[in-house]
Amino acid sequence: MKMKSAGARASVLKELVGFLWERKLWWLIPLVVLLVTFGLLLVFAQASGIAPFIYTLF
Repeated sequence: MKMKSAGARASVLKELVGFLWERKLWWLIPLVVLLVTFGLLLVFAQASGIAPFIYTLF
């Protein structure tokens, strides 16, 4: 089930980038990438010992 949900998330991101590209909103793509990167950083940081150091950045 985890693989199915991961595939669905990737599909949503692919669809979002496709939408932005079609509407000629290229300038939003780096912003979306940055937000996704920060989100993944926070998710992975919760499961590790470096969480207190990462949370001080925000």
